[in-house]
Amino acid sequence: MKPDDRTLTEEGLNAADGRGRILLIACGALAHEILALKRANGWDHMDLTCLPAKLHLYPEKITQAVAQAVEKHRDAYETIFVVYADCGTGGGLQAKCAELGVEMVPGPHCYAFFEGNEAFAAKAEDEMTVFYLTDFLVKQFDAFVWKPMGLDRHPELRDMLFGNYTRLVYQAQTDDPALDIKARACAARLGLEYERRFTGYGDLARELGRLG
Repeated sequence: MKPDDRTLTEEGLNAADGRGRILLIACGALAHEILALKRANGWDHMDLTCLPAKLHLYPEKITQAVAQAVEKHRDAYETIFVVYADCGTGGGLQAKCAELGVEMVPGPHCYAFFEGNEAFAAKAEDEMTVFYLTDFLVKQFDAFVWKPMGLDRHPELRDMLFGNYTRLVYQAQTDDPALDIKARACAARLGLEYERRFTGYGDLARELGRLG
């Protein structure tokens, strides 16, 4: 990992010259993708700090955590951008960001903005029985899906929890055969049909590019 390919420490943030700089406050599940976009586009004026990805297991805590991060760092940066979608906050995060005067990624969740919010919405009715995984969730399937749902202790819950699903769609941000193999295995564990759909970075790239 290169020195600039990490989330900033508190000391790094405090030492930064905020003139013309942008701070991205992001979900930890998006760190790899954001860093890849920063490298590819030379967005050296953007700094990144991430909140724990496991906040997604407790969406009621996301809004407060983001608000605290904004207040902590707003004096050190000219612009702060929140790299979360609604993520189960029921509109609470968008309302808080508007109150704080900061922008955020539009859309209901990362599955939508990776696909492209308009494209995702257009097919939503036909994909009500689809369970989605991203690169991050394929890598962290046990930690973010299997164990939190209790399937490691009670595999018999699978049919109850996933009985209404028919297909697992892996939204691939990268072309990685190893992740494809792992995603297929995840689908098999859940008893679902498998589809790989390359999305790249979708609207995430467009939104960050707009800041540039």
